[in-house]
Amino acid sequence: MHTSSTTFAPFIPTFDTITRSPEPESGNYIPPLLPSFGRWFPTSDGDSEARALFRRHYSCRWGTGRRQPRLFVGPGEKLVLMTQQADALIVFRRFVSQDRVYGHGVNCAVFRNEGHFRSRSLIREAVEEWAWKRWPSQRLYTYVDGRRIVSTNPGYCFKCAGWKRCGVTSGGLIVLELVPAPP
Repeated sequence: MHTSSTTFAPFIPTFDTITRSPEPESGNYIPPLLPSFGRWFPTSDGDSEARALFRRHYSCRWGTGRRQPRLFVGPGEKLVLMTQQADALIVFRRFVSQDRVYGHGVNCAVFRNEGHFRSRSLIREAVEEWAWKRWPSQRLYTYVDGRRIVSTNPGYCFKCAGWKRCGVTSGGLIVLELVPAPP
């Protein structure tokens, strides 16, 4: 019986392909594995990496001792997007809102960016490539709690992405909206 002394090492991918970011002043990054998707890809409401990003969002109310549900978005039509590097999350949700003044259209329920890309460009891309393709010509809106954000200009990244302030709820949340251009 002949035995070979050749051993095979398992293939372990390396991240030697770190390149300069295409956005000015954004540093280096690892390019996406699936460039045809762009920066965002759709994922499910129960995705564990998306849920982990949501847990770090200021609107998450899950305590450390409480049981955490598998789903985190809530009822209604939903679009959960995450970057391929799992460093940003955006969630759009269309549902029947209790807010009769500002709550019509599609709600941007969560946006969290822990990566190197500018938030405004991530928001723009998510809206143009995903949200308005799913819900064409729909008004988009989001609520920003200025008391829970460390910023002198709450919602600044949305404003830079073209969203406009349209009011304040009775509970003190800032309401921003993005209305599609007429055809």
